[in-house]
Amino acid sequence: MKKIFVLFSAILISGATMAQKKVVQQPAEQPQQKELPQPFQGGNEAYIQFFKDSLQVTQAIIKAKASGTAVFKFTADAKGNISKIVVYYADDYLIAEPAIEALKKTNGKWVIPDKLKFYDFVIPFTINFIPSNANRLLTQKAMYAFYANRKPITATNQVPLNSATLLPTVVVNYEQ
Repeated sequence: MKKIFVLFSAILISGATMAQKKVVQQPAEQPQQKELPQPFQGGNEAYIQFFKDSLQVTQAIIKAKASGTAVFKFTADAKGNISKIVVYYADDYLIAEPAIEALKKTNGKWVIPDKLKFYDFVIPFTINFIPSNANRLLTQKAMYAFYANRKPITATNQVPLNSATLLPTVVVNYEQ
C-alpha cells in the first residue's frame, strides 16, 4: 500500500511540475520609454565646456576663499531660452552669483522634449577652493571664517523631480 501511495504521489508531483512548465508565458511587451534628447545643444561635452568657459569665479569669492554648492531649478521654453531661475539651495550668495550669471548666458541652448512648451531642469554647481602650501595657517583661518559666517539660501518647497531633469554637477576649482 505504501508503494502505491508513494508512486501515486510521485506521479501527481511530476504532473504538477509539467503543468507549471506549460503555463509559463512570455513576458508581455512593455512600452518603451522614449529617450529624452540631450538637454544641452551639442551634448554633454558642450555642456561641460560651456560652463568651464562661462562660469567666472569672482574676486569676492577668491578674497573670502569660499567653497560651496548651489542648486538651481530653471525653466526652459521651446526655443531653449530660460524663463525663470529658482535657487533651491546655496551655501552663500557668493557661490550662487556666478552660477546665475553663467545660467543666463545659456539662453537658446537648452533642448526640451518634443511637444512641450516648457520644461524644468535642476542643475547643481560646486565651487572649490584649492589651498596652496604657502601661508597655510592664514588660508585655513580665511576658509573657516567664510564657513562660519556664510548665510545659506534654502527653498521652502520641494523640487518636482517627476517633471524635471537633473543635470550633471558643474564643478569649478580655483587657486589663489
